Amino acid sequence: MAINYAAKYSSQIDERFSVEALSAPAVNQDFDFVGVKTVNVYSVPTAPMNDYSRTGSNRYGTPNELENSVQELTMTQDRSFTYTIDRGNYNDTQMINSAGASLQRQIREVIVPELDKYRFKTICEGAGTTITGNMSKSNVYGLFLDAQEALMDKNAPGGGRIAYVSSAFYKLIKQDETFIKQSDIAQSIALRGQVGTVDGIPIIPIAKSYMPDGVNFFITNRIACTSPVKLSEYKIHDNPPGINGWLVEGRLYYDAFVLNNKKNAIYVHKTATA
Repeated sequence: MAINYAAKYSSQIDERFSVEALSAPAVNQDFDFVGVKTVNVYSVPTAPMNDYSRTGSNRYGTPNELENSVQELTMTQDRSFTYTIDRGNYNDTQMINSAGASLQRQIREVIVPELDKYRFKTICEGAGTTITGNMSKSNVYGLFLDAQEALMDKNAPGGGRIAYVSSAFYKLIKQDETFIKQSDIAQSIALRGQVGTVDGIPIIPIAKSYMPDGVNFFITNRIACTSPVKLSEYKIHDNPPGINGWLVEGRLYYDAFVLNNKKNAIYVHKTATA
């Protein structure tokens, strides 16, 4: 990639628009991956109720052994980056290519968006309910109420829900005459990126590039998705062997998993395809 020298370009870097981690409220890190790559999550079912019998030897019913299922959570995303900043280029650009500033930019514009997009994709692919349909300014609020109803019918917890909506959904719901925005921005705990609530659920609009393909909105709960970040390490080497300048390196070891027994806390609405 060509170096933009100060003789031709302004010393002020035009920092691109970026966002900080938006997925943090939607995930948990409840499982300990320290020292291991795979964690087994055991799910144990319940026993059905019977009519008690006042005679016979099995008065409580016929006992059956409780079985269990195992979900293996195996880390797969081991990602890295590296680049150099030559000291000559550093001096010729009026020292705007600072290694520290460039690393912050890398984290802000590359690493955090990748983590967010991966988590959102994992959540939507693991949803217990996925509905397809078209949305308009006259039905978008109704679609959101349908989601609430579906989650309630699946006994998903009412507390802790959070909704991520596309820019198109957010535009339409503000035009829906049946919708009255509830402004909870002054709440004691505000989620990053939140713009308000719909029926008490925090709403976070995200860019189209962040939303999984075809998804208009999804409602989730942090109990449904665990997303460990096992290793997050960044280094700046000053004058390493063979380089007069700086070598910047970084590694991010992470993943995200929807838990089988919690997937019914996720509802996804997608655009209908022909």
